[in-house]
Amino acid sequence: MKLKRRRKLVTYLNILDQPVRFNPFVFSRTFLLWALLGLVGGVIAGAYWIVLEFLTHQIAFFEGWQVIPLMASCGLLAGLIIHFIGDPGEIHLIVNNIRFNNGKLDAKNNPSMILSSLLCVASGGSLGPEAPLVQITGSTGTWIGKLFRLKGEALRSLSIAGMASGFTALFGAPLGGTLFSLEILHHKHAVEYYKAIIPAFVASSFSYLVFALIIHLGLGPIWDLSAYEYSGIFDFGYAVLFAIVGAALGWGFIFCTKFFKTIFEKKPIPIYIKTLIGGILLGTIAFYLPITRYFGHHEINELLMGTFSLELLFAILIFKIIAISITVTSGWRGGFIIPLFFVGATLGLIIHQLIPSINPTLAIVSCMAAINACVTRTPMSTTILLATLTGFGHFVPILFASLTGYFLAPRIPFISSQMEKSIK
Repeated sequence: MKLKRRRKLVTYLNILDQPVRFNPFVFSRTFLLWALLGLVGGVIAGAYWIVLEFLTHQIAFFEGWQVIPLMASCGLLAGLIIHFIGDPGEIHLIVNNIRFNNGKLDAKNNPSMILSSLLCVASGGSLGPEAPLVQITGSTGTWIGKLFRLKGEALRSLSIAGMASGFTALFGAPLGGTLFSLEILHHKHAVEYYKAIIPAFVASSFSYLVFALIIHLGLGPIWDLSAYEYSGIFDFGYAVLFAIVGAALGWGFIFCTKFFKTIFEKKPIPIYIKTLIGGILLGTIAFYLPITRYFGHHEINELLMGTFSLELLFAILIFKIIAISITVTSGWRGGFIIPLFFVGATLGLIIHQLIPSINPTLAIVSCMAAINACVTRTPMSTTILLATLTGFGHFVPILFASLTGYFLAPRIPFISSQMEKSIK
């Protein structure tokens, strides 16, 4: 007995003799670095949003026929900025830099991106501020990583975390923004980037807090959808059916964009001429259908609360797709996620008017999820984003719709750098 007691005593003493170790994941420098990046990203996003709102309200003074020369002038000015200061590139450049440039996002073209995107979005282009924010905050992550002499995966993770912080600030969905920054890198390669999920989540959370403080953002859905009550297992079938229609519309958007891309690239012309032509076309569409102007952040609520005829909804649907396609291909800067949500909401309202017995909220959310997942190939983040933005409490129908849109997407992705074989 004494021998056993002595052995136990020795064991306890050995345990006590070991130094107390705190979890290095929580108390390490890297955690503070992720948090710092989130704080900086939130400040950048908040400042960008304040300037954007100010410019939007100032430019909104011009209405009627005045929107045509206004948007033409803003397009010309944005093109001149890109021509003389530098081309910041599109979303496919960000993806390629993360995949093939060791995660380094160059910040030298941020002034061009900030100025050109502010003009394009504030004047009424059908692209939102999410892509510029992802570029700016992602490159800020790279800059901070270089400042602290990070290399390899640590630097790549910080760049991805920066992207997540910018996306989260705009949408107010830390988890959705985190997953989007990984999913947009392409599903077949996303696994190798999932080691960045915790850095991205930490940066997103801190970014959201700062952004909410700056612009006084509240918790809750942004778009006012009517209440939805689950009516049975057939709702999942309806969600898939609506998603099939949404995916078909996603194909239509992709082909429309390729059509306008062919037109704008038929002859080599300066970027400022392309943006000028784009501004004239966008202004003309906005003159006849004012609700198609802007990227849809506020216009979706206007669409949901308004009483539009079936013919007018079809016109809005068609010309909004054309407006987004022109904005994307004519050199205007911005992101197309919220505009695609607007298209999905319009399609859902059309389906409800054609078949009044169906639940309008289920149709709207399913179409919004399907078209975005079809074009961007981000079913997980699309599901979480829509659940957050619409307050749609039933998560699974959105997931069914997102997956349907994803699996019915064209084999050649809309974002070219998401292809399996990219030029290194």
